[in-house]
Amino acid sequence: MKHDTLVLGAGMVGVGVAYHLARRGRRVGLVDRRAPGRETSYGNAGIIQREAVAPHAFPHDMHTLRRVLGNRGVDIRYTPRGVMQAGRALWQYWQHSAPEAYARIVPEYASLIELSITAHAEMIAAAGAEELIRRDGWMEVFRTPGALEARFSEARTLGERFGLTHDALDARELRAREPDLDAQAIGAVHWRDPWSVADPGALVAAYARAFEAEGGECLQGEIQAIARHGEGWRVTTDTGVFEARDIVLALGPWADEWLATLGYRLPLFVKRGYHMHYATRDEATLHHWVLDAETGYLLSPMRAGIRLTTGAELAPRDAPPGYAQLEAAETAARGLFPLGERLESRPWKGARPCTPDMKPIIGPAPRHKGLWFALGHAHQGFTLGPATGQLLATMMEGEVPAIEMGPFRAERFL
Repeated sequence: MKHDTLVLGAGMVGVGVAYHLARRGRRVGLVDRRAPGRETSYGNAGIIQREAVAPHAFPHDMHTLRRVLGNRGVDIRYTPRGVMQAGRALWQYWQHSAPEAYARIVPEYASLIELSITAHAEMIAAAGAEELIRRDGWMEVFRTPGALEARFSEARTLGERFGLTHDALDARELRAREPDLDAQAIGAVHWRDPWSVADPGALVAAYARAFEAEGGECLQGEIQAIARHGEGWRVTTDTGVFEARDIVLALGPWADEWLATLGYRLPLFVKRGYHMHYATRDEATLHHWVLDAETGYLLSPMRAGIRLTTGAELAPRDAPPGYAQLEAAETAARGLFPLGERLESRPWKGARPCTPDMKPIIGPAPRHKGLWFALGHAHQGFTLGPATGQLLATMMEGEVPAIEMGPFRAERFL
């Protein structure tokens, strides 16, 4: 066989896995229908979120549930078909978000997030991608005193528990760091540990070049079949047939259909999202990545312009786009920061692969030798791709991973 391992999916997670396997001397083929970093990993907000130790839980308070049911928010919207399609997984998500269950999930999830910066640092150095990286953190901006004080308290607790650093900014301090924000922003939590990325797709592409420098091979083609072949695996694409001893499924929101062909019914569902790039008015400058925390969108000063990224939309992965959520976010954002004209003809749309317990699936497939999973990273695939690559490569080589991997194995859903 030409390859020891085929990694299917060339987003941040797949590239992270492929790089670390190649570093260990494996002959690795990285398979995707598009160039690395051109799908889900292209469209995110561009933050390596070291502070994101507490994953997004399903709301349990009635005030938030009533607001979500109104289906007019910027942070979350849904289609009836999307809710029906993901109904069982959403019910499990709600159960896992109950206080006792969520309290068990947070330290498990945090153990993975805590590896994010050091894992990216290694790949940034190998890729020579320093020009894409900012190390001055990002901000959660608030409009009301009650929400601001509550978040200050949460940030202190998270900081003490997980070794995070932040600045609690009042209106004056916020204005000193972001003078072009409107006065309705009365304060912010400035997280200092995370890094931000001026072009997420370009960073994934740079990592892919580092993978190739280690002897890896990028194989572009639409996957048509995945099947056992002798002691290994055969992957058929529209551009060729590839064989290997091991394969890694890192197909993001496209994983479920291939899992089904292999006999796995894992409770994956998708949250869709949108972005658009904007010019600025009146020579305004946005210095940091800024989340309008009480509204639910994020502004990122990127190479292509100010990227506005929406919250989540529960809808079938391939359903037609619904741009009302982005339009509502744009209206709110124009009141907070002087956005100019749109810089693209139509918004970008993508989907995040999610699990009901908010944790990704990383490890061996329970019923197939040589099949490995790197799936379900939800909002944090961009943050966790290199760490996932380190951990999975260690497991595939029969070594002891840096953290306990039991909470991330597929068996928890079978």
